[in-house]
Amino acid sequence: MSNSIELKYPISVDGVNVKSLKLRRPKVRDMLGVEATKVSDAEKEINLFANLCEVTPEALMDLDMADYAKLQKAYQDFLS
Repeated sequence: MSNSIELKYPISVDGVNVKSLKLRRPKVRDMLGVEATKVSDAEKEINLFANLCEVTPEALMDLDMADYAKLQKAYQDFLS
């Protein structure tokens, strides 16, 4: 199961204009995969979301903060 997040401000991923991202449900292994890295908490979150959306972390860095907040909310919804 996944959530589709409509982007108010589309981004380019591999030269393709992306208007929505699909965020799949996280698994424990996804969380453990980023916890083992020695980066900031914000970078861990970006790496986790990139993995769940099947895009690069660099692609997510181009998200408008309003769209990033939607991604954070969708992730939180999976946990509640």
